[in-house]
Amino acid sequence: MKLLRTSYTNFTDEMLMEAIMRGEKRAFDELYQRYSGPLLGYFMRMLWRDREKSEDFVHDLFAKIVNKPEYFDPTRNFKTWVYSVANNMCKNEYKKAEVRKGTRNDLDNHFSLFDTTANVMNEVQDRFFQEAFKQSMDELDQKHKEAFALRHLDGLSILEIAEVLGVAEGTIKSRLFYATKYLAEKLKEFDPQLNR
Repeated sequence: MKLLRTSYTNFTDEMLMEAIMRGEKRAFDELYQRYSGPLLGYFMRMLWRDREKSEDFVHDLFAKIVNKPEYFDPTRNFKTWVYSVANNMCKNEYKKAEVRKGTRNDLDNHFSLFDTTANVMNEVQDRFFQEAFKQSMDELDQKHKEAFALRHLDGLSILEIAEVLGVAEGTIKSRLFYATKYLAEKLKEFDPQLNR
């Protein structure tokens, strides 16, 4: 006799969390598949492009979900909840980093300019832009950086960001305006309109 298997692909995130609370492992697998990539990208941006640390944070976050699913409040939107947890994990890491301050080594972004690509000039230009963007993001203070990353790199709405960070929507709009203006000024040399 063939067992019927539940397909979790049509479940909402919140329904998946309810299934995880009931011990349904495949629901966890579906949730992991949906969020592990975006959360890795978020942690990479927020944790100094440290891939190993970011992967550890993704692992730790999903370990919390699987081991303590009751921490999730089913009345909340899962996406804003999980990014709130991720944001708090980053804040804790910043506090630890302040304690162990020392010297921060930003040499984790080495690029070889001699890649064998069809269009070397575009590749070089893209890399210069990426480096300039990363550096400009790092120069933003933390509150502007996190608002910009959540909006433009993780795709959260202003309302969702306000919920994640626990501040008013107007505050998020102000932070986004400041961050966008700052980045536009810092990166203006890459604007094709200005280089004609």
